[in-house]
Parts: sequence; structure tokens; C-alpha cells
Amino acid sequence: MSIDSEKDLIGLLRIGKVVGMTLKKMSEAVRPGMTTGELDAIGAELLKKEGAHSAPIVTYKFPGYTCISINDEAAHGIPGSRVIQVGDLVNIDVSAELDGYFADTGATIPMLPVEPLKQKLADCTRAALDKGLAAAKAGNRVYDIGRAMENEVRRCGFRIIRDLPGHGVGRKLHEPPSVPGFFNKRANAVLTEGLVITIEPFVSTKANHIVTAADGWTLKTPDGSPAAQYEHTVVITKDRPILVTAV
Repeated sequence: MSIDSEKDLIGLLRIGKVVGMTLKKMSEAVRPGMTTGELDAIGAELLKKEGAHSAPIVTYKFPGYTCISINDEAAHGIPGSRVIQVGDLVNIDVSAELDGYFADTGATIPMLPVEPLKQKLADCTRAALDKGLAAAKAGNRVYDIGRAMENEVRRCGFRIIRDLPGHGVGRKLHEPPSVPGFFNKRANAVLTEGLVITIEPFVSTKANHIVTAADGWTLKTPDGSPAAQYEHTVVITKDRPILVTAV
């Protein structure tokens, strides 16, 4: 969507704050020994308290309120009985709807101590998000975001997962345009003021694509290599974008 009125911006910022705070509190609560289902229940309660509705459930009938993905699971991990372990990379992805507006955010939390390669992966992915945000300004093209993120990931010696892009968001969970995490010359749409998108690098130590697990939802690296993701919903401006999901 594009911001057409003050009402749009207020509504988007409101749901952005809800999902951002939900992610923050889930990130603070996650610990080795708890199950992914227990972590998801925390997110479910926080969203319910704010009157928000889980976007994966509303949109896709996903079997969880949030997506929780561990290690080689890049995205859409189903919360359940899996016990979180020391050394895991735990990705929490929170998206929700409130009063007709959607926002989407995510982060990867290392369960310390983790092996140095996993920590480097998480740090690099966060740095790639920052590079992408810096390139997200009116007048640039969508591919400028991907180029900035891919350059950072290559500098780290890692690989962008190419089939998991960012996307438009706002009226729905997923809208045009697609926002690739790498330089794709076909993603040449001009970024305009008020455009609402997610910026979310998915990065792996070795893999550049994913496969779908037997559960039909979880997206994993085919070689078992660990993956990480960080994400913000943003509004494009002439300068640095508005971070809708920042708290």
C-alpha cells in the first residue's frame, strides 16, 4: 500500500508498534528449555491483549500465531513441541492485523553460547538489514535495496537466500512489490514516498535457496546450513524510511 492519509499512517504505526513490541517481548522471553509452542503462546497473548489478529492465521490459516524457525529453518517454522536448545539460532517472525492494517517484523535470537559462525551469521544479517534500510529512499529503485544487502552479505562470506524476498504490506500481509534481497535488475520499480514495504534479508552460511519441509509449511535450507533473518516494515520517504515496527 501507499500512505494516502494521516489515518493510514496512524493505523499503520499502531499495528507496527503492536508487532514490534510483541517481537521484543518474545525475544526477551525466549530461553533454552522452553518449547516453540510456549514461545508462540506468549506472542498470542500479547496480540490478543492489543486486539490484534495473527496475520498468518487470518491470511493463510497457518497453524500458529507466529512463525518460529530454528537453525536451518529459514522461515515459516510451525510452533509446537520442539525444545529450544543452547546454541540454537531462533528466528521469530511476527505479523498481525489491526483495524484493517497489517505490519510484519522479525529477528534472529542466538541462544548463547553459540558457535562463532552462527553469531557471525546473525550479526551479518542484521548489518545487511541496516544497509537495505539506508538504500530505501524515494527515487531509488527496488533493486538498490537488494544490491546493498547482497553486498554486505558477500562481504561476510555468506549467501542471500534468493527465493525469500521482502514485499509490500499494509492492506494485506503480502502485496506488490516484491523486494528481493539481492540485486535483481528486473526489480526496477522506483521507490515512491509513502510506499509501505518490508525489508528482510534471509541469509545462510552456504545455501541460496530453500525447500519445503514435510509439514508443508517450514522452509529450510537444502543442505542443513543455518539461516538468519531480520525484518522491519517501513514507509518510504525522501530520506531514511520510517521504521513502522521499531520499538
